[in-house]
Amino acid sequence: MRQRLWRRFFPNAPIRARIVAAVVLAMSLVLLTTGAFVFWRVSYALDRQLNQDLRAYTDLVVAGIHRGQRLPADKPGEVSQTYSTDGQLLAKSDRGVRRLLTVDQVASATVTPRRLDLGRFVPPPGQTPYRVTYFTSRTPSGSVVVATALSRHKHDEALRELLLQLGLAALATIVAAGVVGWGATRAALDPVERYRRAAAAAGGDPSRRLPVDTGHDDELTRLGSTLNELLASIEEGHRRERQFLADASHELRSPLALLAAEVEWARHRHRTRDELDTVLRSVEEQTRRLGALADALLDLEEASAHAPPQLEPVHVPTLLGAVAARFTNEANQSGRTLEVDAAETTALLDPTWTDVAVSNLIVNAFKHGAGTIQLRAATSGDRLLLDVTDDGAGIPVELGQRAFDRFARADPSRTIPGSGLGLAIVAAVAARHAGAAERIDGGVRLDLPLRVSASTVD
Repeated sequence: MRQRLWRRFFPNAPIRARIVAAVVLAMSLVLLTTGAFVFWRVSYALDRQLNQDLRAYTDLVVAGIHRGQRLPADKPGEVSQTYSTDGQLLAKSDRGVRRLLTVDQVASATVTPRRLDLGRFVPPPGQTPYRVTYFTSRTPSGSVVVATALSRHKHDEALRELLLQLGLAALATIVAAGVVGWGATRAALDPVERYRRAAAAAGGDPSRRLPVDTGHDDELTRLGSTLNELLASIEEGHRRERQFLADASHELRSPLALLAAEVEWARHRHRTRDELDTVLRSVEEQTRRLGALADALLDLEEASAHAPPQLEPVHVPTLLGAVAARFTNEANQSGRTLEVDAAETTALLDPTWTDVAVSNLIVNAFKHGAGTIQLRAATSGDRLLLDVTDDGAGIPVELGQRAFDRFARADPSRTIPGSGLGLAIVAAVAARHAGAAERIDGGVRLDLPLRVSASTVD
């Protein structure tokens, strides 16, 4: 609702102007309410005093009338008149004052006093406003209508002065609130404007940073720091993207170049059947290499997607045993063994992608490791630790966590078979489970949330 009102009345106003307008409006409402309350209280007090004075004056006049005396010679501002019951003016204390009551008002008079005001809050020049009370009273000569009045001049003058002072004070306060609000919002929003100018000057370059004043710890400073972290993340993403494109180009260029060379060699002159068979075998190998690279890239893209994993309770020893069984023939052919040592536990996992991650680690162990390949699973608190190790040297220390980057290899010359995407897929699967992949001696560990204990699943 407030947003619609702002857009309706201030469609293109800057934030600073809208804040100042809101401050001025709020201050105006507060001052109007406070001023109205003060004016009402002062007016009530002055009215009460005027009524008390009028009552005392009326008692004095009535006492004289009951004794048959003439109306008293009134002080300035005090007026008394008497009327016959048919509305005729019988006597008045001040000859210069007009009739206080009309004929109809005289006819409506009763024993109970009635009150009325003559004149306005701001009367014309030369005209005095009065507060009048009138009623019927018995005199030695019969019933008459008595009207007494006091001037409201001082009463109204005090209220007019109060109203003027309240108006001037409110105006000065609103102006001061507007000036202070403008200065405060300018000081508060200056960092935002600096951020905007810096972002505009960057021209889309994520390596540029916003000018954050690290000496403060307020909301805008934290906003600037967060935006700088976002820019750093974008810059790192761009760097990784450029590196990915360069590495992918290199990976694709080699098999494509070999394919082109083999075909060119075969077409250069007539070849024997054995020569053509050799060329076709080479083409087949390079085609499989391209297919494996494409599959790995698709797996990595899907594993890195933001869609939540399809979690379900998984019996960990059964999962690792099934994965190891698929590699039995390869282990026999290479003269190596696969061992599974898994604690009896059930975890909430995505079985498909966990299978993919463990399979990639076993493939890596066959390619780059030596000796027995061991699959271990253990729990530590609320964590599930899946280790795939062998008797080889493992990931070089200098490579560290960079081993889990796309196309990262310990061999820069890329003479060892493989795409360099296996560990990147493993890291992406761990991230899908809110876990992590890390290097350990002789292999890799998947540190995943356990989520479901063995005691909660039959």
